[in-house]
Amino acid sequence: MTGIPVTGRALPPTSAFAGDDGRADPTLTAALAGLADGTRGLVDVVSALVGARVLVPVLAHTEEAADGECTHAGDSHASAGIAAILTPDGRTGLPVFSSIGTMAEWRSDARPVPAETARAALSAVEEGWEVMVLDPAGPVPTLIPRPAVRALAQQREWIPAVVDGVVDPRVRQAVAGALETIGEIVAAQVTAGGRAEVAIILTIRAGLRQAELDLVLERVGAALAAQDVVSERVDSLELRVRSA
Repeated sequence: MTGIPVTGRALPPTSAFAGDDGRADPTLTAALAGLADGTRGLVDVVSALVGARVLVPVLAHTEEAADGECTHAGDSHASAGIAAILTPDGRTGLPVFSSIGTMAEWRSDARPVPAETARAALSAVEEGWEVMVLDPAGPVPTLIPRPAVRALAQQREWIPAVVDGVVDPRVRQAVAGALETIGEIVAAQVTAGGRAEVAIILTIRAGLRQAELDLVLERVGAALAAQDVVSERVDSLELRVRSA
């Protein structure tokens, strides 16, 4: 995953971390080890993050003016920003680290700023960054999906949309409610996705022209986006269309 310096909201250390030695929280370490060997799941890692301290990386960078000269905030030649990373699927995420050691494996020049996970997650949400990535250089790199980041920021429990390959009934009901007024849809099946977290298989009335089908799919997208359960619980969606 690629690291890029981004000027973000400051996360100054507080007195709560004055004695922090940079070691990982034992509960979080155990959850990550369980995720690696298959005995625990992502839900356990997110649960361990609740109330835990993470380290947010800050990188120094310079800014360029229109004429190519460096500009300086407050007459200094460099400024610092919270680092963001690009995930393999093209999303922007906030990297967070369980310990000084895992941050050093990622970037030796990053300055660690300790923060409660909820505060780090809130910063990611406010910046518009979709995900967080815990220990991106390992030993157990873990992508924290968008709904989990929002739950951490709001200090509430994260309930995944898909558990053991089964879509939560409340998510299926929300999808059905969103699509019930679109008359061209004959049937809709909601399953665990392949390319995305959740797949919606739409059976569309036969005989539609391409322009009409495009309009139906636009309405489907708008209806799903308007459903709070879908927007808050589902990390990613894929639509599959077939004719009746």
